[in-house]
Amino acid sequence: MFSKRSRWALPYFIFLVLFVLVPLVLIAGYALTDANGHFTLSNLAAFFTDGKILNSFLVSLEIALENTLICILLGYPVAYILADKNYNKSAVTALLFILPMWINALMRTMATAEIFNTLGISLGKGTLLFGMVYDYLPFMIYPIYTVLNKMNKSYAEAAQDLGASPVTVFFKITLPLSMPGVLSGVLMVFMPTVSTFAISEILTNNTIQLFGSVIQEQFYNMMWNQGAALSLVMLIIIGISTLITPQKEDQAEGGLI
Repeated sequence: MFSKRSRWALPYFIFLVLFVLVPLVLIAGYALTDANGHFTLSNLAAFFTDGKILNSFLVSLEIALENTLICILLGYPVAYILADKNYNKSAVTALLFILPMWINALMRTMATAEIFNTLGISLGKGTLLFGMVYDYLPFMIYPIYTVLNKMNKSYAEAAQDLGASPVTVFFKITLPLSMPGVLSGVLMVFMPTVSTFAISEILTNNTIQLFGSVIQEQFYNMMWNQGAALSLVMLIIIGISTLITPQKEDQAEGGLI
């Protein structure tokens, strides 16, 4: 039965069909039909014409951009220090930054909200950004750390031998070679931030509605077709973002080619 190696992929293929392809087809089917099952584009058009939906999407983009920028500013120095043997000689230190990911994100968010309530801090955009950074910072640190850790150090050493200053080495060698990790981190932070809903509801008392909250609200109110349409829009945006993100890490692993 398993004489051909390709047959070992059969369980994975069945899993993809049942739990990836079929749900996507159902989402597309609901998105392109009305409550009576007739073909329509009105559900998709609501994304551009409904002020509440469009406003929530723009707010989501704003929060996602701010969260991603903060994660880069905090995550890159941490990843750089973790990957530099002169500063960090133990892999345990890197593990400490990954430990929060072992705890359920919802539990972390609820604990963060309780801390703010105990301290008497009003929930709003500031607390939302704090929670976003807290939840997604490891997703920025780890890909950058991985690329920096695998980086060929001979280029930096050669530049130093030729008289380049540490600042020049960083901006001319280290930073360009680490960009694949930065781009991976951006993708892993930006898109989940746009589509999340639980974090915003808990850390703002639902006063700030992100795009994911609007989608969740559509399904909660049994508006399956419009909810599916907004989900389809989100999937298209994620797909486009994935396609335009460079996937090769040749520069980080081996060289400048």
